[in-house]
Amino acid sequence: MDGPLGALGWGVVGYLLGALPFGLIVGRLLGGVDLRTQGSGRTGTTNALRTIGAPGAALVLLLDVAKGVAAVLLARGVWAGDPGWTEWVAALAGAAAVIGHIWSVFIGFRGGRGVATSAGALLALAPWSMLVLAPLMALVVWRWRFVSLGSVMAAGLAPLVVGVLAIAGLASGAAVAYAVVAGGLVVGAHADNIGRLRAGTERRIGQKEAA
Repeated sequence: MDGPLGALGWGVVGYLLGALPFGLIVGRLLGGVDLRTQGSGRTGTTNALRTIGAPGAALVLLLDVAKGVAAVLLARGVWAGDPGWTEWVAALAGAAAVIGHIWSVFIGFRGGRGVATSAGALLALAPWSMLVLAPLMALVVWRWRFVSLGSVMAAGLAPLVVGVLAIAGLASGAAVAYAVVAGGLVVGAHADNIGRLRAGTERRIGQKEAA
């Protein structure tokens, strides 16, 4: 696929990859539960951890990261149009995968918060950025025990980190644009968490989340 329609097609492919509801599938297979009816109602890693435990959550994390990686690598590898647009098409596919994960057409436009899938796409687009963002998120989660806080901080800082890498010649302009869009999507998907963090009612790791 090439040209504008080809680029749009890769956006659709990225969306459909991101929309694959691995959290829902793993929850049913390993825990016999529908994550949409448990805890936060989200299908991502954090709700899986609280609902079906660490092994299932680790599998959900791996699969959701893989969706973002696959969207970018497939678009980059198969794009047959102008080579100058390759990274932009790959970034489009990655951003579409995040949208698909948050609003999956397969489960009534519900899903997760996009953290793992956005990280997977960023890993494929600007791998050096993860050397900064992943430890930062881990540090914040370890120190304050709020996964949402670590996720929002990493998503918010991603454009700055990737921008610095682009200036240093270690990332593309398309990767910067992706970081802006994906970061905004992830932060927006955490609107309720941000409200609870401000109110002091957000649950920490290890606390049960009411259905």
